[in-house]
Amino acid sequence: MNINNNNYSIIELIQMLDRKDLVVNRDYQRGSGLWPIPARSYFIDTIIEEYPFPKIYMYEYMDKAVRGIRKEIVDGQQRISAITSFYNNEFSLQGDGPNKGKKFSDLDDDLQERFLSYSVSVDVIRNAKRSQILQMFRRMNAFTMPLNEAEKRHSSFHGSFKWFVNDLSDELNEFFIEFGVFTSKQVTRMADSTLISDCVLSLERGIVSTNGSDLKNLYEKYDDNFPNADEYRRIIIDSFEFIAQNLGELRKSYMMKPYALQSLFTGLAHNRFRIKAIQEGYGVEPIGAFAADPALSAERLLALANAHEGKETEGPHARYVWGCLSTTDRRPRRTARVAAILRALGAAVPDAVDAHLT
Repeated sequence: MNINNNNYSIIELIQMLDRKDLVVNRDYQRGSGLWPIPARSYFIDTIIEEYPFPKIYMYEYMDKAVRGIRKEIVDGQQRISAITSFYNNEFSLQGDGPNKGKKFSDLDDDLQERFLSYSVSVDVIRNAKRSQILQMFRRMNAFTMPLNEAEKRHSSFHGSFKWFVNDLSDELNEFFIEFGVFTSKQVTRMADSTLISDCVLSLERGIVSTNGSDLKNLYEKYDDNFPNADEYRRIIIDSFEFIAQNLGELRKSYMMKPYALQSLFTGLAHNRFRIKAIQEGYGVEPIGAFAADPALSAERLLALANAHEGKETEGPHARYVWGCLSTTDRRPRRTARVAAILRALGAAVPDAVDAHLT
């Protein structure tokens, strides 16, 4: 068995398919059905923006019936299908970019050329038996890192909520790295998608305990349609932009621990936009702004972060620190954090809220 790396332009692949020099073998198809439109659109945008994607594998063999060489797509059928269906004007691009709503024929000449000339990395398998190809993929998968819960959610669902989270992850990537929320490795393992999903859960249900099942339910609930996508996106982006522009002192502080940042987002979002469950469940009225005094709030929030770092279980920030030290995804701990953060942001938090800490 020989494996040779080749590079084909997209137009070359399309022409190979048209001539039937390249064919699809359904025996290799992983799963059933086509990617949904959001997934195909995101993939096409990857090509237009000239980002790389994983290589495609083909099996080259002698077709005795036609006495010629043919290639089969072994791995990459969904990607090839997305390319050909976009080229044939079968769907329009989605997202918020300048090409939203455009089919291939709607792109300007330069973008069409960029798309068609994109170089696809292809490994061509020659002089192999089909049993060797299957064994090759078994061996490749044997060394693949097991999927974490976030990756399992993204591999199980392909609808509206997944692509909402995916787009927000792309947009917030620089913030997460610059502010020390996640390492680059954590971002590649989709830790940021877990945080974004948890933020959506706060918008919908307020301060609640969460686990993997709760987040998975969001993906399932909004797989076909996510009617609040635009509203939630605006709230999340505006909240993180406020942090970047007004709370720079918190960069790489303990307030940027993912669970603390999720509570900071919850407080900011409620103050500015109102989270119904917090207003009705805790009696905390939104103030119509992210913070009554941004500079003062930055000082107060940094004090909370420093107390957390110092594990100050006594003193003025003891309840907040208690909320940060264990079982951080449980409702009492989250309540302690959000209550302290809301007070730091200038909201009036009733003393009765403390009753929720037990």
